[in-house]
Amino acid sequence: MMIRGRDIVVIGIQAWDIEIGSNCKNIAEEMARFNRVLYVNSPLDRNTKKNAKTDERVAKRLRISQGLETDIEEIKPNMWNLYPKHQVESINFIPDGFLYDFFNKQRNRTLAKDIQSAIDRLNFKDVILFNDSSMFLGLYLKEFLKPKTYVYYMRDFLTKNPYWRTHGLRLEPKLIAKADVVVNNSTLYTEYGLQFNNHSYMVGQGCDVSLFNDDNHAIPVAEDLKTIPKPIIGYVGFLSGRRLDIQLLVYMAKIKKEWQIVLVGPEDDQFKASELHQIANVHFLGSRDSAVLPNYIKGFDVCMNPQLINEATIGNYPRKIDEYLAMGKPTAATATKAMDYFKETTYLATTPDEWISVVEKALSENSEELQKQRKACGLSHSWENNVNEIYKYIVAFEKGWKE
Repeated sequence: MMIRGRDIVVIGIQAWDIEIGSNCKNIAEEMARFNRVLYVNSPLDRNTKKNAKTDERVAKRLRISQGLETDIEEIKPNMWNLYPKHQVESINFIPDGFLYDFFNKQRNRTLAKDIQSAIDRLNFKDVILFNDSSMFLGLYLKEFLKPKTYVYYMRDFLTKNPYWRTHGLRLEPKLIAKADVVVNNSTLYTEYGLQFNNHSYMVGQGCDVSLFNDDNHAIPVAEDLKTIPKPIIGYVGFLSGRRLDIQLLVYMAKIKKEWQIVLVGPEDDQFKASELHQIANVHFLGSRDSAVLPNYIKGFDVCMNPQLINEATIGNYPRKIDEYLAMGKPTAATATKAMDYFKETTYLATTPDEWISVVEKALSENSEELQKQRKACGLSHSWENNVNEIYKYIVAFEKGWKE
């Protein structure tokens, strides 16, 4: 399903000028291929103004608020970035309830005025409002902006974080309930949304898989892998003790001394202090530029995602699985709700012994046919396909859910 020639306003919790990647930015860029898109940064709040006044991004917003720079910048054809002119108050310290709601509505009204001003200047009509997880500043925008369609996008359990939990446990369900369409990148979030809105849908996740397409066999194996014996069981990504199961890796390395456990990525303090550094068949290769990660995946015999199961991981869509599969690699992962999405093309395990078993299976039954199935799965999860899934439900809503 494709939407063309529409006007779309995107709001979220990550500004365009953040230094890291963002689902919301990728989605907005894909939407802008055939539509006009206004990407709205969060307004400056008093605490940020006070505590980060030397940050150039804050300085830029202050210049805009003083009228010294324009509040709308063209990012590319059909796409603009809005820096809201007006500051909002920092109110998370207010106890949850009526008083918070009163002030939060004022903040919503302030932001809505800046957005409406941009909508009018850009001559946007019949707006689709796409809200990426902004449960506080997006709570009343449907009423203030009156979009043709209001979409709420959930890709994380933000309410597990103390900042969002204080008011989000009460307010996010209200926002989900009033949205016209709720889209999610996890079956767990979809089920959560369905508690408050019958139109909560799993749309999967996008990924720039072009970097991992090795159909022409043009990607060479990384040089520093060539000296490591086979088989290599590998992981690429940030090595976080909060998200990855260090004890599982220790167990695997000790039980299967003939396997080489290769870890590519920066380490947090838990990994740096772990027993893994004293085990001969565990190899830490350090941080690598994202452009060369396919060279490492190419050299792995089995790719893995040994997640811990906790509040931070249980529902998250693991983008690296798409990258592994796009290269046709046998892939083992911890069985989570999110991994149900990949159960046909990955090997899932829960206990350490199950992990040993599925990796052995992955090593023994690899075939050209299985590689083709994996590649088809990974390469299908493009941003284009992801956004088309979102469009499908927007169109269905606008047609009255008749199709």
